[in-house]
Amino acid sequence: MKEVVVVSKYDPNWVEDYNVEREKIKRVLTNICVDLEHIGSTSVPGLGAKPLIDMMVGVRVLDDVQPVHIEALAELGYEYVPKPEFKERLFFRKGKWRAGTHHLHVYRYKSKEWNDNLLFRNALRMDPEVMLAYYALKKKLEQQFRHDRIGYTAAKAPFIQSIIQKARLQEE
Repeated sequence: MKEVVVVSKYDPNWVEDYNVEREKIKRVLTNICVDLEHIGSTSVPGLGAKPLIDMMVGVRVLDDVQPVHIEALAELGYEYVPKPEFKERLFFRKGKWRAGTHHLHVYRYKSKEWNDNLLFRNALRMDPEVMLAYYALKKKLEQQFRHDRIGYTAAKAPFIQSIIQKARLQEE
């Protein structure tokens, strides 16, 4: 059975949930973690989202993540999910497959992927019109892709990329 896409109203508890997980993750990755950020829709006050906490850890190089780190994250409930098609990221899921509660993305600190995640999050935080447009898109796609999370995610990509491109131009 495919996962049902449900975009919930904003829940301020998402921030506290992130903060609790952040401390646990920092403790087990203390020797390799350069930075840890709350990303995704649950990191944007007022924005509705799938109730899934997305976080990213920045490391100097991905090879810094060793089996000891993977095992320590597993003890916290984070399962390593190899995704060879994404060579610039390591991915961990907390919760069951297709019913995860937390996603942990590990990137090289200050890489393009790291920066793009922050550009998008910060654009949503800083511009209420952009946030509302994104929420409206998510609600529309929730209906269109009710039982197709992959389709839902793919359909959001052009909007996300357009916001990242605008943010990049504003940085220059």
